[in-house]
Amino acid sequence: MPEGVFVHGNGLCESESVGSGTRVWAFAHVLPGAVVGRDCNICDGAYVEGGARVGDRVTIKNQVMIFDGVTIEDDVFLGPGVIFTNDFTPRAFIKKHGAELDTTTVSRGATLGAGVVVVCRTTIGEYAFVGAGAVVTRDVPAHAFVVGNPGRVIGWVCECGQRLRDDLTCSCGRSWTDSDGTLRRQAVSQ
Repeated sequence: MPEGVFVHGNGLCESESVGSGTRVWAFAHVLPGAVVGRDCNICDGAYVEGGARVGDRVTIKNQVMIFDGVTIEDDVFLGPGVIFTNDFTPRAFIKKHGAELDTTTVSRGATLGAGVVVVCRTTIGEYAFVGAGAVVTRDVPAHAFVVGNPGRVIGWVCECGQRLRDDLTCSCGRSWTDSDGTLRRQAVSQ
């Protein structure tokens, strides 16, 4: 076990690539070949398959399933029961491995609510917020607020996690501009 990693007595961490400060709780399973960063929290019943990559300070709540080909960048929150796929055309009698599997990326700071399903071949942008129960079937822009099945953008969110007002300002004091569906933070005037 890598130094500084906590594994509950009923958890299983078979990877040697787990960063210091990470906690693996009861009935969670981290397979050999998985890469998990520092200071992550892998909650009860979560599954991280070999070939998955998880950044630093990621929260993986109960019953999350992260499969080979999925990359989770730093500071991501995965709510309870989030499920990723990694094969767009699965058949039980066709076995795929490694580069044959489809990929998915969840970018830095994004949040996926409880029960979100992420179909492979997608990228979820930085600080995006996917609401509980949504099904992600296509790329999600940075800072987008996505809900529904299939997931659709219904607004924007700030880095702090709050939904932006119609004028693209946040209660935290940040303000943004929308340039053809790309949100950019406005510079703070002195």
